Amino acid sequence: MAVPRFFCDAPLAAGARIALPEALAHHALRVLRLTAGETIVLFNGQGGEYPATLEAEGKAGYAQLGDFDPREAELAGRITLVQGLPSGDKMDWVVEKAVELGAARVSPIAAQRSVLQLSGPRLEKRVAHWQRIAQSAAEQCGRNRLMAVDAPQTLADWLAQPADGLRLLCHPDASEDLAGALQSAANPQALTLLVGPEGGWSDKELAQAQQAGVKAVRFGPRVLRTETAGLALLSAISALMGW
Repeated sequence: MAVPRFFCDAPLAAGARIALPEALAHHALRVLRLTAGETIVLFNGQGGEYPATLEAEGKAGYAQLGDFDPREAELAGRITLVQGLPSGDKMDWVVEKAVELGAARVSPIAAQRSVLQLSGPRLEKRVAHWQRIAQSAAEQCGRNRLMAVDAPQTLADWLAQPADGLRLLCHPDASEDLAGALQSAANPQALTLLVGPEGGWSDKELAQAQQAGVKAVRFGPRVLRTETAGLALLSAISALMGW
């Protein structure tokens, strides 16, 4: 049985005894029904992890930390997924699987053709929800760093920010394929993938991306769903780059 892993947003140090945050203690002791003396693993997102022994005093939980383990499960390069907001709860799936596949960041885009539109308290709750999904996925898949999840913004606002390495936009009519784009980029260590919502990017958004230096690439002869395309590209890039 795998040792339970927990993200702990607190300073961690070898040999220390720490009080577990209330939500973490509840999950470990009440939901998972772990008992005092069991081995767990804690990480705080800053890299590496600590094996620990779980302790309980009533409803309160504590951890006696062991030696620091520098183990990492990150990709050799940095991939950001810029995802046009899909309908329903598809973004939950995208966030979870992007963590498992090693993405460093997901930036949701309120595209012109996005059915889902968020604002105010509803937007804040949804972003917090996605960030909790990213945390849980990191605990499950063995990553010791949290994938960042941004608040939704327009494509124009996103393009106005400094570029992070090679930027590729998935488009079925592009003249260049993914493998060719990666080969011509001379081994990039940072890549950004732009995937449109269900209806795709609008002509205006495509023009904005092109003017900002984003390169359009095609990915096979089939048209993928928005919640599939970015994840398939993440997997393909990891394989093609040897990451």
